[in-house]
Amino acid sequence: MVDEPTPRHDGARGAGPDALFGRLIDGRYRIGPRIARGGMASVYEATDIRLDKTVAVKVMHVGLGDHDEFAARFVREARAAARIDHPNVVAVYDQGDDDGTVFLAMEYVPGHTLRDVIRKESPMAPRRALETLEPVVSAIAAAHRAGLIHRDVKPENVLIADSGQIKVADFGLAKAISTDTQHTVTGGVLIGTVSYLAPEMVVQDVGPDARADVYALGVVLFELLTGSKPHAGESPIQVAYKHVNADIPAPSSQAPGVPAYVDALVARATARDRALRPADAGILLHQMHRVMQALTEGVDDDPELTADLRGALGRQDTVELAEPEYDDEPAALVEAELSDAAPIDADADHRPGGTLVAADPAPPPASSSTGLDVVSGSALAGSPPGAVAVRPTPIDAVNARRPRGRWRGPLGVVLAVLLVAGLGVGAWWLTDGRWTRTPGVLELTADEAADKLEAAGLTAERAEDEYSETVEEGLVISTYPAAGDRVLAGGTVSYVISLGKERYRVPKLAGETVDDAQDRLMRRHLTPTDTIERWHESVGDGRVIRTDPKAGTSLRPDTAVTLIVSKGRKPLTIGDWIGKSAARAESQLTDRGLVADTSATAHSDSVPKGNVISQQPRPGTTLHRGDTVQLVVSLGPELIEVPRVVASGVADARERLEGLGFEVRVVEADSYIGLGYVLSTNPSAGTMLAKGSTVTLYLV
Repeated sequence: MVDEPTPRHDGARGAGPDALFGRLIDGRYRIGPRIARGGMASVYEATDIRLDKTVAVKVMHVGLGDHDEFAARFVREARAAARIDHPNVVAVYDQGDDDGTVFLAMEYVPGHTLRDVIRKESPMAPRRALETLEPVVSAIAAAHRAGLIHRDVKPENVLIADSGQIKVADFGLAKAISTDTQHTVTGGVLIGTVSYLAPEMVVQDVGPDARADVYALGVVLFELLTGSKPHAGESPIQVAYKHVNADIPAPSSQAPGVPAYVDALVARATARDRALRPADAGILLHQMHRVMQALTEGVDDDPELTADLRGALGRQDTVELAEPEYDDEPAALVEAELSDAAPIDADADHRPGGTLVAADPAPPPASSSTGLDVVSGSALAGSPPGAVAVRPTPIDAVNARRPRGRWRGPLGVVLAVLLVAGLGVGAWWLTDGRWTRTPGVLELTADEAADKLEAAGLTAERAEDEYSETVEEGLVISTYPAAGDRVLAGGTVSYVISLGKERYRVPKLAGETVDDAQDRLMRRHLTPTDTIERWHESVGDGRVIRTDPKAGTSLRPDTAVTLIVSKGRKPLTIGDWIGKSAARAESQLTDRGLVADTSATAHSDSVPKGNVISQQPRPGTTLHRGDTVQLVVSLGPELIEVPRVVASGVADARERLEGLGFEVRVVEADSYIGLGYVLSTNPSAGTMLAKGSTVTLYLV
């Protein structure tokens, strides 16, 4: 469990902490964790602080930014993506150079790649495969309409967002379709991923056109349908030769049930003669729609559609290049020695036959006619992992090395044997003799892994530890090179030790300001979401009341945490209780959290007993819970006792009664004899009457 960690990253194996993490690039992009690493650049999740938006920032590896060609590729990628307005293309927002750090700011697409889908779901049903590929083909078609070819179409460059939207990425190899594409590109070196490299890019001195992208799309469709690549080999070079010499197999040969017209679509897209392929991805998309319609209608076989898709497909002329005899790619160059029979036409699709021979690594002399050089992917700085570089080799130089006559006699035989033996030993040494394989050390302890690597004659180097959801703390997660991969004898193998599951506790944030609370959450790699405001009687306005999940909960990195924030004490407005029941007023005020004080009473001639005569504060005043409201409760009218005035003179009786506030009425009794004295009263003496009541005097 980590409470206050150092910045998280996934630095290169053995490279130490990633210096870019947390850096502000170009005064705008705050770099976060690295999410991908390629041959010439790394991609980071970042925050555009100007727009408060998550973006992906692609940063060229240190040192490559000084190379004009690689820097130009970054600029070209930004401009290429900017020319394509399509929902299935990853948008590039910005490009720049921050004190030697060359970068692109791109659309951030959280999710996975088409390669992950192929691993998990292939082989797919034909309809599902075509539906998955359709947005990719649509995006490439948009690029072709914009005059661009992608040149590196492969599942790894197809991103699938968590929402399901499909995006084509990495136009770093993209180039405008023009007369320049009819010749060698990238300084005479064709760069691409070998499993998707069109045959003409291997054997001819021509650059790719839109049909090279179509070929790669056809290979991807084959993978979706079958779950495997069409050509396999022990080295990239062997795979390249198979693309030149062998047709892509029919998907139905590996996935029974695929209709013949789907086989025909794949065959047409991957025709080795590019003249037989669809001219661009737009035409391929139209053909796919025809096939999808047939699949939707449940058509098992459509000979007419199959024949239409296959078109002029038939046996194609090829350069019959013998496959290498070695186990892995050579560091030296391998040349295709072309026959003298036919010159190379740079614009033609015909490829004369030839024979593979080993050659020394010396650079070829300049010439306008070309044969073939294939360089291992590691020999070209900045090329994508798994890529090969194909460099045209002058035919004149090949012909100059070819003897003009037949070797005759024993000397020729001996020389030939020695040459073959020397070439064989050299090839063995370059391709296998100086290499060994990385032993498997996964889920061993650090000491066990180091011992096993050193026992294999390798140098063990512990890279920066990383978190793992599946490997226990203290055990090896991965190695670089990976188990079974080639490594130079005596070379270094980096291994990564698991820190266990990456978890962070939600801190106690009650009483803190929102800014301080958000900062503390981000320092623990947790993501503060929008705040929720609540009234609170004891937590001040703008302060955190609590979190959701609650403090102390262990969470994965980047998990959302909601802050419940106080709006202060809840305001309460007093109603008008004057003339209303004091008991009811007291009950309702208490329910709202106020204190009702009813101790004050008074007589009232107008307010019935038990009702409110007055209140303080006045009606409409705003208070808060716990505040007091004073209510004056009516005792009803004030009562006065009627005094005894019998036998008193009428004048004295009247004066006394009126002095007490009574009204006096004088009436002569039936026995009145004119004396003027009070005989009786009504009400009688001792009766309690309200002030102002009338008392009648009966005189005798």
